[in-house]
Amino acid sequence: MGKATSSFFCHECGYESPRWMGKCPGCLAWNTFVEERYSKKERKGRGEGTRNPAAPCPITAVKGEQEERLLTGMGEFDRTLGGGVMPASVVLLTGDPGIGKSTLLLQVCAGLARQGYPLLYISGEESAYQIKLRGERLKACHPNLLLAPETDLSLILEYLEKVRPRAVVVDSIQTVSDPALTSSAGSVSQVRDCTASLIRAAKEGGMAMFLVGHVTKEGLIAGPKVLEHMVDCVLSFEGERHHSYRILRTVKNRFGTTSEIGVFTMEEEGLREVANPSEFFVTQRPAHTAGSVVVASMEGTRPLLVEVQSLVAQSRLPAPRRMATGLDYNRVALILAVLEKRAGLYLQDHDAFVKVVGGVRLEEPAVDLGLALSLASSFKNRPAGGQDLFIGEVGLTGEIRSVNRVQERIREGVRLGFCRFFIPAAAADKAAKIQGACLVPVATLEEALEICLGR
Repeated sequence: MGKATSSFFCHECGYESPRWMGKCPGCLAWNTFVEERYSKKERKGRGEGTRNPAAPCPITAVKGEQEERLLTGMGEFDRTLGGGVMPASVVLLTGDPGIGKSTLLLQVCAGLARQGYPLLYISGEESAYQIKLRGERLKACHPNLLLAPETDLSLILEYLEKVRPRAVVVDSIQTVSDPALTSSAGSVSQVRDCTASLIRAAKEGGMAMFLVGHVTKEGLIAGPKVLEHMVDCVLSFEGERHHSYRILRTVKNRFGTTSEIGVFTMEEEGLREVANPSEFFVTQRPAHTAGSVVVASMEGTRPLLVEVQSLVAQSRLPAPRRMATGLDYNRVALILAVLEKRAGLYLQDHDAFVKVVGGVRLEEPAVDLGLALSLASSFKNRPAGGQDLFIGEVGLTGEIRSVNRVQERIREGVRLGFCRFFIPAAAADKAAKIQGACLVPVATLEEALEICLGR
């Protein structure tokens, strides 16, 4: 054993310092440093002499092998990963407690096991019997799925070497600990070093690895910030606790596109895929109601139609209230200012509440036109057309600017029965050939308000 020493780590970003500091130089957070003790000799020497470095070579001489992705049988899950699970990749799945992370991965393992692949499920939080009970409920029990309730990193690495699984699940990474480190499980040094060892094992063994990560009360991934940079893909499992729908969102993906989403509903038999999310989000839309409009957003490669609802009411407070759910608060404030300045709507003494129905979060500027029409519709108490779809970005001068993939958005709207499409005038030529679409090109926000709501 080497001499025991200690360092101070920021539990927000993983910054290491030999002494305590009040403010972290890495993430600028206050009072986040914690002391962790470890053996300096073991920490320095672990992993030495186990790898033979390859000589540098020209990039043109590198020979690549195209590996086929593993299909899990869950189309929505495969979509978020870019078309399936890439062998030798490491995926970090995060989400609030009880959202269904373990349920999702157990169903994924069952889909792979039915194809004849050996799977290893390592649980540091539940016993094998608890996992079996869930597997029976989900109909996910299969002889190819092996269970190992273990938190010791050295034993986990031995299991991987012995079983040689095609894919492995570690639930969760915060429960795994390395005996060579004296710090407790879940600490910054434990999470970082254990993740590095597991990633090395996955890359060398050619196995796909899924790591379950906890989140903090602020909704951030627990552990050092470097954890997100170490893995190949980061998936966020989101949803409201009082609703059955769940959204799997791609935050980072080295083998596919980001901002891709998969939609599920939580039922008694487990998670069920929603093959048509647009229809799922707009089926319960109220007819002929002021403040309700439908916008077309692009989530990765998929057009998604979502309902936006607004409520604008006279305020009795000195400072009117502004609330936004599913949209950026600053974007809502910007659209309110444009409506007041460019369209002549007196909104400064009105409360404004905006909500995206279904728990989806919209971030792209293509929903600006629909947001503006929703606010104006509620303010004037005049409903927009029930078969109208709004696409376009609103500038500060009130102009409607073009957005990408207008044709795909319109085709999705036609498929779901929408007839009239408010689009930027600059995109009218590209979308003119789409059958079944009545296009309404608008150049300014004032023009769109006059056509849709009248004066």
